Parts: sequence; C-alpha cells; structure tokens
Amino acid sequence: MPNPILLLMGVSGSGKTTIGALLAGRLGWTYAEADDFHPRANVEKMHAGIPLNDDDRRPWLQATAKWMREQTAPAVVTSSALKRKYRDLLREGRPDLRLIYLEGSKNLIGERMAARHGHFFPKELLDSQFADLEPPGPEEDPVVVSIDGPPDQVVQRIIDRTGLVPRA
Repeated sequence: MPNPILLLMGVSGSGKTTIGALLAGRLGWTYAEADDFHPRANVEKMHAGIPLNDDDRRPWLQATAKWMREQTAPAVVTSSALKRKYRDLLREGRPDLRLIYLEGSKNLIGERMAARHGHFFPKELLDSQFADLEPPGPEEDPVVVSIDGPPDQVVQRIIDRTGLVPRA
C-alpha cells in the first residue's frame, strides 16, 4: 500500500487524539483529528449533552471521507466511526484504509473522561457512544488494540500489529 490511511476508531475517551497524534509522529505521516470536521452545530449539540444522530453525523463523515480521499501520502485520521455504515462511508474511495479499533472498557474510558478537561464531549454522553458502538467484525479486517496502558505502549502495539516502520 503506497499511501495507506490508518483510521483509528473508538468511542469518545478511548484516546484517539492522543494515540493518533503520537502514531503519526512516530511514523512521520500526516495527521487529522476528525472532530475538527464536525459542523459547529454538532459541537454545540454535544456540548449541551445531546447525542448526535445519523443525520447529524452525515456531514461530518462526508467531510472526513473527503479529506481522506484527498490525501496523496500516508496519513493517520481519528474518528469514532461507531457504526459499520459509517466505516463503509469512510472506506469509499480508499481501498488502502486500515482500521485500528481502540478497545477499552466503559469503566476505564469513563475514568479517563472524568480526568480530562476542556473537551466539548461530556462524560454523560459515554452511554450513548457505547449504545451506538458496533465493534468492527472480522470481515472489516480490523487491528484491535487494547487501550489499557500508557499512550506510548498503545502506539507500540499498533506498530507491532501492523508491521509499520517508524521514522528513524
């Protein structure tokens, strides 16, 4: 795969932003945080504690997919990509997409969310994330990585499992 895209997915609080930025840095790849593609109305809705529905997520997913299609070099992008249909939309036009599922228990993620500050996504919406989550099945060929442990350890697990070579 000359220009792979790694899509790091998982519920809010699973460490996507931290892990994605560290991974992209280790690989020397372009990085994007899909939260940056949310329309302002989505951010306001989540900040108010209102879960997004499929209609809310559509423009966000389309903007993320557009960014991915435009990449001409290897890249890492993060997105909750909670449902299979969301991942299918993101995969369109990117046969070189590799799905990395950051998996963690609701208790662990809840503890991490309680400790973070300044994020627009409130801990109270975690239940809605797990309710919507459709973990990727084997037909999606995901790399499933436990988020238990420090971020550097999780990044190393991804590198080990994918066989990617970090930048020297």
